[in-house]
Amino acid sequence: MANKSNQSWLDRHLNDAYVKQSQKDGYRSRAAYKLLEIHKKDKIFRPGIRVVDLGAAPGSWSQIAVREVGRKGEVIAVDLLPMQPIDGVRILQGDFLDETLQAELAAINKGQPLDLVISDLAPNITGDKSVDQPRVIGLVEAVLLFSKEHLKAGGSMLVKIFQGDGFDLYVKEVRQSFERVVIRKPDASRSESREVYVLARNYKL
Repeated sequence: MANKSNQSWLDRHLNDAYVKQSQKDGYRSRAAYKLLEIHKKDKIFRPGIRVVDLGAAPGSWSQIAVREVGRKGEVIAVDLLPMQPIDGVRILQGDFLDETLQAELAAINKGQPLDLVISDLAPNITGDKSVDQPRVIGLVEAVLLFSKEHLKAGGSMLVKIFQGDGFDLYVKEVRQSFERVVIRKPDASRSESREVYVLARNYKL
C-alpha cells in the first residue's frame, strides 16, 4: 500500500506543471513559485534589505531573495541540512535557535537587525494529525521567537503553517507583535494541502 502511495506521489510530482517550470527556470524546487506569488502581491522584498531564510534547503527561496535584494542586500540561508552554494547567499548549517549559530548570524550582520525573516519550514510528516500538528505549531512558534529577537522595528515575517489545532491561537499571537497580519494561499500551493502562509508586517519592537 505504501509503495502504491509513494508511486502515486512520484507520478504527480513529475507531472506537476510547477515542477516542470522550476526545471526550466533554474529553481531548485517548485516552492519558488509560492514565494514569487506572495512577493508579486505583497512586495515583501526591496533592494538592500537583510533577509534570513529559515529551513532554506534546497534553496529556491534564497535564489529569489538574493535576486530581489540585489548586491547591496544580504541573504543568509539557514538549515540543518547541507546546501549547495548560491551566488551571493551566506549559508549557515545548523539549528536556527542554537546560540552558537545565532552568534555567527549576528557577526555576519555586524549586530544589525533583520528586515525580513522567511520560513518554508515543515516537520517530517507522519500522517497522524495528533502528532504532526503540534510539531508544526512548535516550529512556527520557534520562527516567531527568532523573528522577535532579530527583526528591526517595522520588519516583516513570512512563515508557512498548516491549518488545524493551534492555528487561530498562533495567528492571534502574531498579531500581538505585528501591526498587519494576513494569510496567503498561493496558487502554487496544492489545493489539497492544509498549508498556508502567515505574512506579518511592521514589527512592533
